[in-house]
Amino acid sequence: MKVGVISDTHGLLRPEALAALQGCQRIIHAGDIGGPEILDPLAAIAPLYAIRGNNDLGAPWASALTDHLCFDINGWPTLLVHDVADVPALLDGGIKLVITGHSHRPSIEWREGRLYLNPGSAGRRRFTLPVALALLQVSAASIEPRIVTLLG
Repeated sequence: MKVGVISDTHGLLRPEALAALQGCQRIIHAGDIGGPEILDPLAAIAPLYAIRGNNDLGAPWASALTDHLCFDINGWPTLLVHDVADVPALLDGGIKLVITGHSHRPSIEWREGRLYLNPGSAGRRRFTLPVALALLQVSAASIEPRIVTLLG
């Protein structure tokens, strides 16, 4: 299963991001969406999991979104939360995939058999950080993550 992971769009959904997500069977948005107009094009590609980020708080359109989700991706119990600082309070022993955003820094890190993934920011460039998202190839036995840089 091909899964697209995007975060920190802050109201900007780049055509390059949409192109990179084509063919995904699931899309995950890790918060700081920036507006409801971001979600519909993503949901048109594949079923969408989305949470609100700190910059979405208080926006009427985001009131239907939660601040974290737990779900299963092809047999991998997954925790989706915007800020990695919130992970310890939400983590249970069964979670095998943790997806966060917030920092705008893409990262892939395995810790004690658990994958921690931050796709970076696909929205407006911040400082000298790349504009990026992540793609996952997920089977029952493995996850192969990769960061896709949209703009260097």
